[in-house]
Amino acid sequence: MLKKILLLAASLLPALGAWAAVDVNQARAMDLDGLKGIGPATSGRILQERDKGPFKDWDDFVARVKGVGKASARRFSDEGLRVNGQPYPQTQETAAPRK
Repeated sequence: MLKKILLLAASLLPALGAWAAVDVNQARAMDLDGLKGIGPATSGRILQERDKGPFKDWDDFVARVKGVGKASARRFSDEGLRVNGQPYPQTQETAAPRK
């Protein structure tokens, strides 16, 4: 019985990643703070910029939020942050190296 429960739990883990997505245009401060790499200062800057208008895309997000560059945007995306439901685009130059 324990093996069946563990197998069920292991099969559900990938689905949990989909629930962890946080859209920057809808998130509360506590949602943003819950993502690794985003603390109160960064979430405050994100919310201040969002108050001026929703983020159109990742380029808009990076351009408007002071202290957030392409590398940190990629890390935030890897942790579940989304802009209009979209992860940070993984291009050849920004793709994280595979181990």
